[in-house]
Amino acid sequence: MRTSPLLCASILVAASCSQGTTSTQNPPTTPPTIPPGNYRVLAANDLGMHCMDREFSVFSILPPFNVFNAQVLYRTPGGQPQLLDPGSVHVTYEQVADATGSVNSHSIGKTDFWLYAPALFGANLPAGMGLTGLYMPRDAQPHGPQAMEWIAAESMFRAFGVPLTPTDDSGGYNPFPLLRVRATNLAGASLSTTDIVVPVATETDCRNCHTTGGIAANDPTVTWSNDPDSELQAKWNVLILHDHAVGTHLVNQTPVLCAKCHYSPALDLAGTGDPYGNLQSTGQTTTGTHHDVNALPLPKRMSTVMHSHHGHLTDSQGNPIFPPNGTAVQTCYQCHPGVITQCLRGAMETGGMECRNCHGDMLSVGGDFPLATGGSLDGQNDGGSRRPWKDLPRCQSCHTGDAVSHLSGGGTVAAPDGIRLQQAWRTGDLAASPILAVNTRFAENSNTLFRFSKGHGGVACEGCHGSTHAEWPNSDALANDNVASMQIQGHSGPILECAACHANSLPTNLNGPHGMHPIGGSFIGGHGDYTESHGTSSCKPCHGTNLLGTVLSRAGDNRVFNAEGHTYNIAKGQQIACNLCHSMP
Repeated sequence: MRTSPLLCASILVAASCSQGTTSTQNPPTTPPTIPPGNYRVLAANDLGMHCMDREFSVFSILPPFNVFNAQVLYRTPGGQPQLLDPGSVHVTYEQVADATGSVNSHSIGKTDFWLYAPALFGANLPAGMGLTGLYMPRDAQPHGPQAMEWIAAESMFRAFGVPLTPTDDSGGYNPFPLLRVRATNLAGASLSTTDIVVPVATETDCRNCHTTGGIAANDPTVTWSNDPDSELQAKWNVLILHDHAVGTHLVNQTPVLCAKCHYSPALDLAGTGDPYGNLQSTGQTTTGTHHDVNALPLPKRMSTVMHSHHGHLTDSQGNPIFPPNGTAVQTCYQCHPGVITQCLRGAMETGGMECRNCHGDMLSVGGDFPLATGGSLDGQNDGGSRRPWKDLPRCQSCHTGDAVSHLSGGGTVAAPDGIRLQQAWRTGDLAASPILAVNTRFAENSNTLFRFSKGHGGVACEGCHGSTHAEWPNSDALANDNVASMQIQGHSGPILECAACHANSLPTNLNGPHGMHPIGGSFIGGHGDYTESHGTSSCKPCHGTNLLGTVLSRAGDNRVFNAEGHTYNIAKGQQIACNLCHSMP
């Protein structure tokens, strides 16, 4: 089983040596085709999947609200690449057709969100305007590309709250639409573009359990909904059940915004925090608060109550509704997108991992158990309940090091390659506390999630690896997810071609991302001298202690090069060993 290539070096190194001698000439190579031009747009959606309600008349969990980030890089002819700011470039987004002809340019007429936005969010929005004032290109006045905001503190451009739906302009369902992110100079001339997936799905509903007669709507003492629309029927039944079990009167207060009582960081646009957060541990009730029903227990946070409550439910035989060791289809995809959409669809999914490999089961996500030491993102919540949207798995929870130094044993679940882990938490830890590795070769920034971290030259990690849950490559070669990396470097997978960002040849060193060396002819021609002066110890972390190659030294693409009268064909994914071209050192 192939495991995730996320954050692995994917290095191509091949010696142009014969009988231990070293050629100092750069051998002819056939590298991937790097797009022309001296500007690059590196962009990605922040989560790999955004969800929204199909309709808003009964209750709402999430509005249409998409987020994506971009950085613009200038390939200076004689120096290091430079990240540009609004003093040099403008960045916009616009619609673009994918390879199937699907295009998504507007949202008006595709959702009833604007009819119910005043009641749900207190926002009298013009049709087409999102909660933060952004539009889809054809809904804006005038029509056309829409500006992305510069976030100086993060050195990137951002579109925060684009009201995108999964319905394309032909009425088809496409949860993976493309938008084109364009950089222009201050005079308006186009410099570079990249087409990114801006994912959104409405495959988020309660019908599997809450339609009338279902396991959650079969109490004969309760009058359940008979709405002919099965989704509306399930939503009404959720409110009916909530009223029956908790003592609220939500059926008479529609449309209901769930996050009005059950705090969700995803909808805390002002960053004010949980209004009940300091009261949760006191046993206080809602008397005297702004909650609409007095003397009820304080409402728990949205993620906590959804996962913990449902995680404790059993069927008539006493079996958990959501089995602790269940597949994504049995658990997460009952509510999250989904069997059709497949929120998890990137490199980790290709490697056989599922949601629970990173997040644990329903009760783990619900925070029923205390986090182990090192389990909280910033170390400030070790021993506490998991904080939604914050105490999440880290890259270094599975990518714990390299071929020389990595975690093993002690409840870890090793991947077949013997270097990475295939579970982000230790077996037996009911909280599924994310592992904090000592070796930080593949770690995010300290106390920071992957989607907010930056690496080589200040480039966002998602700019080189793709979105959370959809890290490059998608195993479907034709998937829209792969388009951006193909455009940037000529092949799918994480951005590892130096020439994508560097206009000049690079010196022979290990100063690249995660300690990589340059890729291509310059390093092939000079690596012999490097190893003679530095030894092979610096090669072993990726090429293995025996230098016969590991998953960390896989070729990122097919290549051909000639050296000492020999032609070498390297296949994508091939693990590069010293004896590929010459005897072992």
